[in-house]
Amino acid sequence: MKILANLMVAIVAALHFGFLALEMVYWTKPLGLQVFHLTPELATATQTLAANQGLYNGFLAAGLVWSLFARQNGFALKIFFLSCVVVAGGFGAWTANPEILFVQAAPGAVALALALISNRKA
Repeated sequence: MKILANLMVAIVAALHFGFLALEMVYWTKPLGLQVFHLTPELATATQTLAANQGLYNGFLAAGLVWSLFARQNGFALKIFFLSCVVVAGGFGAWTANPEILFVQAAPGAVALALALISNRKA
């Protein structure tokens, strides 16, 4: 179960590195315009905001990777960063786009549940 939990944490980290790329690199490019349903004008006007958002997603991804390799407090780091992912995803779904609940919050919640289950003492 621990391997499955760690695999899911790695998937969530990879998703967030992908969000970083979309928001920091591809926001004004055809891929970003398509994914976020933006006009070129709106993308240009919001590019700095998107880059800031992407940076935060990068921090979440880095924290999750850290949690996988940490010799001390790895479990606590997983719980903290996965909780941040779930809260950020829930807030994004509430304030920006309900799809964020499924793209960000749900994978984070699954990884969080698996991490908690895999850490239970028998």
